[in-house]
Amino acid sequence: MAVDRLAIARSTPSRARGASAEVLRRVPYFDSLPATELGRLAGRCAARSLRPGETLFEEGEPCRGLFVVAEGLVEVRQISLRGREQVFHTEGQGATLGEGPLFDGGGYIASAVALAPTRVLFIQRAEVLRVCQRHPAVALAMLKTMARRVRHFAGIVGDLAFRPVTERLARHLDAAVAGPIKAGARIELRLTQAQLAARLGTVRELIARAFSQLEESGVISRDRSRVIIRDPARLAALARGDV
Repeated sequence: MAVDRLAIARSTPSRARGASAEVLRRVPYFDSLPATELGRLAGRCAARSLRPGETLFEEGEPCRGLFVVAEGLVEVRQISLRGREQVFHTEGQGATLGEGPLFDGGGYIASAVALAPTRVLFIQRAEVLRVCQRHPAVALAMLKTMARRVRHFAGIVGDLAFRPVTERLARHLDAAVAGPIKAGARIELRLTQAQLAARLGTVRELIARAFSQLEESGVISRDRSRVIIRDPARLAALARGDV
């Protein structure tokens, strides 16, 4: 669904403009803008609300501008012709979507879907380019954001090419615990096995098999949706790819 056919309303009242300015101020590469410039940009934003499961944009759709997440949660994903899903990243308040195709003129490389009640701001491509030309610091900050995402995508490609599913799952579990992991640490899984498979670039059946392998080797045990870490050292080694 193209942006010009979306139900996006122009933010004209001063209250809406002020709210939009507060959202833009949370975006790292807009925080260097003078207040007058930020206010002007906010006045030219359009807003859209999405329900959970509603698509913000689709893979291949022409990019006509930049989206800023004002509130809620948006998941960026690709789905193959056979229905296999790969989740690239999930973005919340203050995040931006669409920088890459905004500059190269191509379509979106993936689709974006709301995971929760979400509100986004939309800034037309010409307006973003104008700001970048007038304020080079904004352009450099946007390049930093895109470079970070390229590095993230390179990590996904590396995992898919070189890491078996058990290692990918171990890394996911290792990252889910803040700080050093101790024996007996518990992780509450909030994703189904199908959702976890989409994030780890595989299918639900292989995720189930990987969980079984970790259990059989004594690395973890499970109690419904809860995972208990039994051997933190071996889990960390698996997460690093040392085993």
